[in-house]
Amino acid sequence: MVILYRSIGNRDRLILGGNRVKLIVKKDYESMSQEVANMVKNEIKKNPNLVLGLATGSTPKGLYKELVRMHREEGLDFSNIISFNLDEYIGIKEKDPSSYNYYMREYLFDHINIKDENAFIPPAKPTDLDRACEEYDDLIKGKGGIDLQILGVGENGHIAFNEPDKSLNLGTSIIELTEDTIEVNSRFFESIDEVPRSAISMGIGNIMSAKKIVMLVSGGNKAPIMKKILSEKKVSTEIPASILLLHQDVTFIITEDVLN
Repeated sequence: MVILYRSIGNRDRLILGGNRVKLIVKKDYESMSQEVANMVKNEIKKNPNLVLGLATGSTPKGLYKELVRMHREEGLDFSNIISFNLDEYIGIKEKDPSSYNYYMREYLFDHINIKDENAFIPPAKPTDLDRACEEYDDLIKGKGGIDLQILGVGENGHIAFNEPDKSLNLGTSIIELTEDTIEVNSRFFESIDEVPRSAISMGIGNIMSAKKIVMLVSGGNKAPIMKKILSEKKVSTEIPASILLLHQDVTFIITEDVLN
């Protein structure tokens, strides 16, 4: 059973205490970003060879800004870190400002000392789609799996690009994006017509195999889906993020407006 209680002496923090699930509520986006950046820093300090799973979108930008600051001002060392991104649009050019390859370089990779050969992003234009998915899974396994996976959540409950469906893929796969996701993501493009209709994405099995998961949620637009996940206490492929409730070590870090 999941139990919600307020910790003493820390107003901006709530803990959802069950066997495995923790919920931390921060007062605003900045404090949420700092909270998770400190978690990442602590994991790197414990394991300089950390395998880190990374997300894109609006929510992680504050996290990446803080990690860049920690690298520049505190000497946080990424030289032995290995990273795997969750997903990429199919058919997009690497240097397209809307690609996740471009995003990661703009907000993180170009500003820290991670090695290019240690930063993995699913290919946007593979010649063999099925083989590309298998190779990405093999890369993750070959590096020993993901130690810490950072996630966001879509308004429809998707994680990575694993969309609501009757079934979910375990391994990396090609996903047809829903109209809801296309509409939401159109803000990153000149027009909705430019949004790719498919993506290559880590599967639910990849994500759930991570040793530790941290999901960041910010904004009132995420309130309805988070209410379903946290209050209904059900797992459904129609809400892919609900599967995280089964993970052995998952933390949801959300802003107060998500609870409104």
